[in-house]
Amino acid sequence: MSRHSETHLMMRVGWLRAAVLGANDGIVSTASLIIGVAAASGDRSAILVAGVAGLVAGAMSMAAGEYVSVSSQSDTEAADLARERIELASDDAGEHAELAGIYRARGLDAATAATVARQLMAHDAIGAHARDELGISEFTTARPIQAAIASALSFTVGAALPLAVAALLPQAGIVTGVAIASLLFLALLGAVGARAGGAGIGRPMLRVTFWGALAMAITAGIGHLFGAVV
Repeated sequence: MSRHSETHLMMRVGWLRAAVLGANDGIVSTASLIIGVAAASGDRSAILVAGVAGLVAGAMSMAAGEYVSVSSQSDTEAADLARERIELASDDAGEHAELAGIYRARGLDAATAATVARQLMAHDAIGAHARDELGISEFTTARPIQAAIASALSFTVGAALPLAVAALLPQAGIVTGVAIASLLFLALLGAVGARAGGAGIGRPMLRVTFWGALAMAITAGIGHLFGAVV
């Protein structure tokens, strides 16, 4: 008999979300900052200092923000699992009935649902309830450190791209050059993120590029409006 094998990408969801968010934020925020300062007639040194400061501050902020937010999710998961353990210890019959009810709602007949619930709880009661009642699995469980590292690293890489373009271009071409290059970087990010997640690349590329273009346009407009470094 041939062995049926499938490749699923849900195991990537934790770090992939954080990485795409970090890279997108790095490109958009740093490019917007550079464009805003350049549009406000800032000199090259001011543009580059602002870009470097934005990269460092943004990477630290992304790491801290991801760690804190995903830790909150982890704390909630841990509290729910602790509550479930108490319920399993105090009302075993009720927990069997609850799990069987979940399986009946998914299409099993009453006898089969009861049998499945009994066998799964005999094997791993808390695992069965975590997965089928609470929706917690090994693929979706919160991993704060992984999310923080992925977000900080991807932000740094994303922010370094428009900063490098600004450092290489003459001052007169910074606004246009950084804007065009950043849109290309965003389109590439959308394609890479979609490919890593196993999705089509068209809509993700368009989505990421559109919102990045809007953010940079607004920032450039503010720089022109106030005529001062923002």
